Amino acid sequence: MATIAIAAPHPAGVTAARQVAAEGGGVVDAALAAAAALTVAYPHQCSIGGDLVALVRDAASGTVRAVVSAGAAAAAADPDLLRTLGPRMPAGGPHTVTVPGVVAGWAELARLGARLPLGRALAPAVALARDGVTVSKGLARAIRNRIDVVRADPGLSTLLMDKKGEPLRFGAPLVQAALAATLDELSEDWRHFYTGPTAQRLVAGLRARGCPLDLADFAGHRAEDTEALSLTRDGVTWWAAPPPTQGPALLAVLGSDADRLTAARGAELRRDTLLGDPRSGAVDLDGLLLREHRESAALPSGPRPAGDTVAVTAVDDEGNAVTLIQSVFQSFGSGIAEPTTGVVLHNRGSAFSLDAAHPGVLRPGARPPHTLCPALATGPDRVVALGCQGGRAQAWILSQVGPELVDAPDPHALLARPRWVIGSRDLGRPLPTLVLEPGVPDAPNLADTAHRLGLAVAELAGPHDEAGHVQTARLRAGVVDAASDPRADGTAAVLRP
Repeated sequence: MATIAIAAPHPAGVTAARQVAAEGGGVVDAALAAAAALTVAYPHQCSIGGDLVALVRDAASGTVRAVVSAGAAAAAADPDLLRTLGPRMPAGGPHTVTVPGVVAGWAELARLGARLPLGRALAPAVALARDGVTVSKGLARAIRNRIDVVRADPGLSTLLMDKKGEPLRFGAPLVQAALAATLDELSEDWRHFYTGPTAQRLVAGLRARGCPLDLADFAGHRAEDTEALSLTRDGVTWWAAPPPTQGPALLAVLGSDADRLTAARGAELRRDTLLGDPRSGAVDLDGLLLREHRESAALPSGPRPAGDTVAVTAVDDEGNAVTLIQSVFQSFGSGIAEPTTGVVLHNRGSAFSLDAAHPGVLRPGARPPHTLCPALATGPDRVVALGCQGGRAQAWILSQVGPELVDAPDPHALLARPRWVIGSRDLGRPLPTLVLEPGVPDAPNLADTAHRLGLAVAELAGPHDEAGHVQTARLRAGVVDAASDPRADGTAAVLRP
């Protein structure tokens, strides 16, 4: 059996991975167990009602596959109706729910490399939902920050409020009996989520709230198994998922000869202008990768993605690797938890444009532009899996730590180092802004560059969620290690046979 290094933003994820690895599971099984446990422990950041994007490396062949399980808008989606309500998609609510892709994504990952049945990887999550998990600091903070949304939804308020009607606090037990029953049902056959009783309950609950998704939309979902995009520089090959994800934005920054902030701003503008769903129309990949000159105009960004995402990274000492990200987008997603299933529904549809000329425009059956951006790096005696929470800023966050993680002797110290991000409404800023944690290296020059690029500059009081929660697992010269970002509630471990 191989030794596995794994990192996740909550200890429950690593505990679940340890249980499954002890029963003979490999790197894919461990990652799946962690991912499933996180949907229970971190409902503000991920859910089986969200989407999943992953990269999987097979050591024997050296190939890297991308699993893109991003759900589509309803066949009955009506962009003209939404245009009457305002210039942008709503930030939450029933019209922002697209078909959830997480469960199909898990099944595709299992097909690509699991050693155990998928139900075995889900077993720790079932027990965690049934028996309860302690409310983490991150979850308690998210409940406080979105208390109005929680109170307004019967499903969320039942889940996240105590018997006195007060929000659950740090350390309180969180028991999710309905979700446990749903996960148990999916352990027998994951397809129930799309064509069985789970799908029927979800669709009934959503349609009662005014969502246009129907059973045919759910039944039509397929996880996409495709070639990963790649870029080789200085002897290291970087891998990312293709559109509709923003993987090309990360490769654009890593491959640019410009300073990192200038490259990030250019990639941001291209992403906001050019990213869409290649299943629904042409996507200018060369433009996204900054390979050719394009005129870029920034478009309105989506909702503030506070607490939107979890990343799980796992690598074994044979060179097999998984990096996956699953998400409900904004904290608690659409603000809807379907009570009979215990499923929190994401608001990925809020990332659609309502501009008919934009490649990411809302169309029936189209997938929205996607922020999820897992990454892998491979080189001589090196495999690095990394991913992060960070919404639209994921590409810039990973670009600041990824190249050094290839050889850094202390990955924990590297992840703790102050970082910067750029954004606007997604960071709660009225204008495009460079946001700096205190102590960012070369801050004066960064600020000068920002002003030249037309960016405002703001400094945070200390380490902050806006700078992302990076998780990494590595193989270096035959030895595996892992690290979890101190900004999260997470942990990392090496699981030995």
